[in-house]
Amino acid sequence: MSHLSERPENPVVGLSMPHESATLHVTGAALYTDDLVHRTKDVLHAYPVQVMTAHGRITALRTDAALAVPGVVRVLTGADVPGINDAGMKHDEPLFPDEVMFHGHAVAWVLGETLEAARLGAEAVEVEVEELPSLVTVREAIEADGFHGARPVLLSGDVDSGLADSAHVFSGEFSFSDQEHFYLETHAALAQVDEAGQVFVQSSTQHPSETQEIVAHVLGLHSHEVTVQCLRMGGGFGGKEMQPHGFAAIAALGAVLTGRPVRLRLDRTQDLTMSGKRHGFHAEWRIGFDDDGRIRALDATLTADGGWSLDLSEPVLARALCHIDNTYWIPNARVAGRIARTNKVSNTAFRGFGGPQGMLVIEDIMGRCAPLLGLDPMELRERNFYRKGQSTPYGQPVVRPDRITAVWDRVKDDADLDGRRREIAAFNAAHPHTKRAIAVTGLKFGISFNLTAFNQGGALVLIYKDGSVLINHGGTEMGQGLHTKMLQVAATSLGVPLEKVRLAPTRTDKVPNTSATAASSGTDLNGAAVKNACEQLVERLSQVAATRLGVNPSDVRIVDGVARALGVDEELAWNDLVRTAYFQRVQLSAAGFYRTEGLHWDAKTFKGSPFKYFAHGAAATEVEVDGFTGAYRVRRVDIVHDVGDSLSPMIDIGQVEGGFVQGAGWLTLEDMRWDSGDGPNRGRLLTQAASTYKLPSFSEMPEEFNVKLLEDATEEGAVYGSKAVGEPPLMLAFSVREALRQAAAEFGSGGVGVELASPATPEAVYWAIQAARQGHDLLADEGRVGDDVEALSGA
Repeated sequence: MSHLSERPENPVVGLSMPHESATLHVTGAALYTDDLVHRTKDVLHAYPVQVMTAHGRITALRTDAALAVPGVVRVLTGADVPGINDAGMKHDEPLFPDEVMFHGHAVAWVLGETLEAARLGAEAVEVEVEELPSLVTVREAIEADGFHGARPVLLSGDVDSGLADSAHVFSGEFSFSDQEHFYLETHAALAQVDEAGQVFVQSSTQHPSETQEIVAHVLGLHSHEVTVQCLRMGGGFGGKEMQPHGFAAIAALGAVLTGRPVRLRLDRTQDLTMSGKRHGFHAEWRIGFDDDGRIRALDATLTADGGWSLDLSEPVLARALCHIDNTYWIPNARVAGRIARTNKVSNTAFRGFGGPQGMLVIEDIMGRCAPLLGLDPMELRERNFYRKGQSTPYGQPVVRPDRITAVWDRVKDDADLDGRRREIAAFNAAHPHTKRAIAVTGLKFGISFNLTAFNQGGALVLIYKDGSVLINHGGTEMGQGLHTKMLQVAATSLGVPLEKVRLAPTRTDKVPNTSATAASSGTDLNGAAVKNACEQLVERLSQVAATRLGVNPSDVRIVDGVARALGVDEELAWNDLVRTAYFQRVQLSAAGFYRTEGLHWDAKTFKGSPFKYFAHGAAATEVEVDGFTGAYRVRRVDIVHDVGDSLSPMIDIGQVEGGFVQGAGWLTLEDMRWDSGDGPNRGRLLTQAASTYKLPSFSEMPEEFNVKLLEDATEEGAVYGSKAVGEPPLMLAFSVREALRQAAAEFGSGGVGVELASPATPEAVYWAIQAARQGHDLLADEGRVGDDVEALSGA
């Protein structure tokens, strides 16, 4: 076992413990960015001037009336920017645009003594706009050839020959929805400037280093003149990876120009109408199977809805292409990707980062094609699982395909699948208007950033004279428990009790040049960096202890806060050891660093091994569907998920549960609607509040919810043998959608592939039931239902 994976005696990692801020969360004592306003003197409030048109050129912007509003201090416009007027890394996101690119685009910001004064000032700003043609839907963009960014192609084998040699060939289209992050805390920033001109920004951001970089280039400063801190976030889910930068820059610009602290916090409607979502996708595909139901070839085109600017659309698309195989070996594949440029908010990272979109395409294909092939959907999936020696379409070997079957077989046993399927068959035979079904789906999700340079982490660990320890690392806490795990890693690496260790807020002046807390890599990168820093300190302290104990430093072990050596009765308490080291002038701080080894990726050829390892999981979901309305309930969910050797089991189980529910929301509930008509509200987000955008709640939770972590699953080469857990569980929710598809099919006579829209709302399920009852696919006769799928045709 590698040194990075090996666990010492009596480790603190592996223990179930509550989130480090759990008590603060439930008592309301936890501070978030906007809470700091009440601790800051003379704060100004920022409010956006939004233009409610989908696309238009600004012909006039008049601010005099706003400045006359009592309490308005200043109106920020593009003329005020001393540096670069851009909020993005690709310089395609003007902070103050002269062209409105989506309905609700902010073109100026008003600073007021109160939020109400700023709001009234924003209403008084006069903006004249020359309306321009707009593209609102992906289909409109495709028809207009409206694309931007890279257009990668994933290619392996000989697709044309593979399709020609296939016994069965099917083709189809599939469009599926975007998703709102709906974090509890909206975008927020608080900026102030000290007497030396140092800009300090408190930001609700997953990527403090990039927020620092954007603020600096907007202000025309160097990065060392800007410090960004993130205390914690009330949720992020990827929505605060790129999107916070512009809001932080507005606050910082206002603070520099007025000399006063500036607070910016979006209300819920502003957050929904101004910030990006999960990318919706459109897919066209052809797939070939042999007589045994094994995939021979896949030819597909994936179109992502990028919105008005690129943001993270290119890497999101890349990850979608890299995950279209999911757990299935596709010997011949050609998958083209492109990004639609639409007049909507710029879509961005969301838990899974394109992986769910790519995997949804193949899972939809498998669920749709299974009855056409005369196979049970589970059997079709099992026949196509990766096996030893096989590689992904982009060339990375799947080194542990046994994990795919391990979680699959375990969940089948835990769910008592055979017995329950018999019970379901009996129930369905006795109930003509209500049907049940159970579906099992698995996942294979690559862990690491596709861009190799991002796979690095840093930490700073300080030991004080009294033996207390303070750790700083580059990851941010958004409720996922990263800080909890880092405390456990530090205590384990130093060999001290957990109460000796405290964690400082994430700041760019402590750990520089950090990557975003994203790609499920927060623990892998920062945990390894913390461990590295702690090991440097242990090595120095072992030298001190060896001198006191009269042994070789290699024989010293620090366990439970005591330094001991083999064969020596004397021992040295941690506090005494630290004090001795101080008086010997031994450095008691260390900067740790980690870079993920073994990665390589060629974005041009779309080949390489971009992932350190794959995370796996399987879920069995049982649903009950009403044939009159399409309404349904989730009766039971059984999950087995592979997190390696868990660093913190209670945290990990919570992540699995939360990820599954969020995925089920995307696939079954969260129906985001935009006005695509030609009226005055074209491009407007119609679902801009919790009253119109349905989120999962207690009532949507499974009646029985069983989550287990795969045992004896050490991941070689990862920190203390653990695996990432943030994103992968979201894809377990495919089992909900597939169970709904199978339940709808039970209303028919069998042998018909049932189309199911995404999200699979009760309305969508109802239409799927109607198609099954008629014994053929309604879509074959009537085109699309809404913006859904066109029929497949067997060949």
